[in-house]
Amino acid sequence: MATVTAAMVKDLREKTGAGMMDCKAALNETQGDIEAAVDWLRKKGLAKAAKKAGRTAAEGLVGVESPGRSAAMVEINSETDFVARNDAFQAFVREATKVALMTAPTVEALEAAHMPGSTTTLKDKIQELVATIGENMTIRRVAKLEVNEGVVATYVHNQVSEGLGKIGVIVALESAGDVGELSTLGRQIAAHIAAMNPVAVDASGVDAAVVERESAILREKNAGKPDNVLAKIIESGLKSYYKENTLLDQAFVYEPSKSVAQMLKEASSKVGKPVELTGFVRFALGEGIEKEESDFAAEVAAQSGIGKKPDGEGAAA
Repeated sequence: MATVTAAMVKDLREKTGAGMMDCKAALNETQGDIEAAVDWLRKKGLAKAAKKAGRTAAEGLVGVESPGRSAAMVEINSETDFVARNDAFQAFVREATKVALMTAPTVEALEAAHMPGSTTTLKDKIQELVATIGENMTIRRVAKLEVNEGVVATYVHNQVSEGLGKIGVIVALESAGDVGELSTLGRQIAAHIAAMNPVAVDASGVDAAVVERESAILREKNAGKPDNVLAKIIESGLKSYYKENTLLDQAFVYEPSKSVAQMLKEASSKVGKPVELTGFVRFALGEGIEKEESDFAAEVAAQSGIGKKPDGEGAAA
């Protein structure tokens, strides 16, 4: 019997996109013959994933999981919204989110982790799902927050199942105060973040490139004004930008007369101790992915054969 090496398994995976254990089994079955192993996988329906890997996956689900003082969030994409309603896909996203609580917050770490109670990695499992369901799927991103004291609250918008939806938010509140009050407060703030999409907690967290872009726009709009006047205009314009786009400066959606910072200060009396918001992450499904445009009617017609010209004749009216 031929010896199956790790390099052979890697080569077969690259050729077919099938899972590691499936590739190893195929090589064992074919005495190490790569091409025969490819055929073996194709016959088993396990090599389909490679053909689908180039398709745009911009649908899917965001999964959120929090046991209290920590929370994890993942975005796992599929090609169509139909897959997001598939029980097997939902179960995978839910399990992947739980596993993310125990790994480093990177896609690579999550893919290399094992499914609960199994030797199968998440990367291999997603390839199995691709082969079974018939669509490209990818683990796109992972986030994780923790606090020493307090809670990491969560919110899921457009929820299709517990902890699964189209927009997910996790927000960290450090406090030695009442956990129940903190959880209620945190959920409200998380819902605010989902709605208002702030770019950072406060002005210090805004990317320098964003600040420069906003400043450049103000300079161009006010070109020709004296330098001292221009400096004040830029300063005022940036203050307005921070008020609209940073979390603590934004008007709180549940009480618009107050900023989130003011609301947090007042909430400390309810909680019983000072509350500090130390971070947040917001995932909106598919944001930043350039979706392929398609003519759905034409696709249906092409697949059904409607409108084809039989034997060179015109299509039926």
